[in-house]
Amino acid sequence: MIAAVLAVSTQTRSKDMSKMTLISMIATAAAFLAAPDISGADGGTPASEDRKAVAPIVRKGSLPVNGIDYYYEIRGEGEPLLLLHGGLGQIEMFAPVMPVFTDHRQVIAVDLQGHGRTPLGKRPIELPAIGADLAILVKQLGYDKLDVFGYSFGGGVALNMAATAPDRVRRLVILSAPYAQNGFFPEMLPQQAAVGAGMADMMKDTPMFLSYKAVAPDVSEFPKLLDAMGALMREPIDYSDAVAKLTMPVMLIYGDADMIRPEHMIDFYHKLGGGLRDAGWMRENMSRNRLAILPDLTHYETFASPLMANMAMTFLDGGGKAPNWAEQVGK
Repeated sequence: MIAAVLAVSTQTRSKDMSKMTLISMIATAAAFLAAPDISGADGGTPASEDRKAVAPIVRKGSLPVNGIDYYYEIRGEGEPLLLLHGGLGQIEMFAPVMPVFTDHRQVIAVDLQGHGRTPLGKRPIELPAIGADLAILVKQLGYDKLDVFGYSFGGGVALNMAATAPDRVRRLVILSAPYAQNGFFPEMLPQQAAVGAGMADMMKDTPMFLSYKAVAPDVSEFPKLLDAMGALMREPIDYSDAVAKLTMPVMLIYGDADMIRPEHMIDFYHKLGGGLRDAGWMRENMSRNRLAILPDLTHYETFASPLMANMAMTFLDGGGKAPNWAEQVGK
């Protein structure tokens, strides 16, 4: 998938390749064209032999919150789960794993500010502001409390939403997202700083733009979206204060070849009170928060991994504890 992004032009000069590397890094939408469609006329897809069909859309629309008209889709039945996509993505990027989420949950999926069917609006893209918006949005949709799952850019939104309205979030999963800018490998920071409207032309044949073009109400906003995302990534963000406000159980999930430094993953977990001491054979010192580092996964694949989705759902459903030795021998 990443190779397809980097091969936009076989004549691209080396000085442009770092830009294309960044495009692939922040977009994570390259799976769109290979993934099954989840936006058909009836909102569903046919069942395949090896996985369940995604639940059909039961409700969709747009709601204005603080000047942004957020597009949302609601699928399935059961306890509510808010699903937030990555940068330059949209709801459809979860197509490969959506059946796992909708199997026994009601999923509220949202196109974030400037992404997919949600217009950019007239304000900058700021994760705390979007997080605050979503706390209002879910309330308007009739949910007093729900679980939240966010990937990458959406993970930062999820973190800030949960910090803004901890009483609204039952459990939280943050996938492949840092809590601060220094969580990224240092060589990526100048690449992030280079993102802007000037990349729009070279992206016209990429899955990121094509998937955006397929649903966006105003395709001419794409260069503006790149400018807005570049401005966001140039900010030296640090959401340590937001992490300290999390009162619900939290699970952090990363790939072992993620764009986030492993040291930062552990530091994030430490800030949540996890990994500070041995849990004890009766789990007497066990943190309620969890950290998973999944093998053979990069940042650009974690969001489409069935292993990730099933692990996240096990946590969100409150399960996953293996029997200890005493339980195995009936003591």
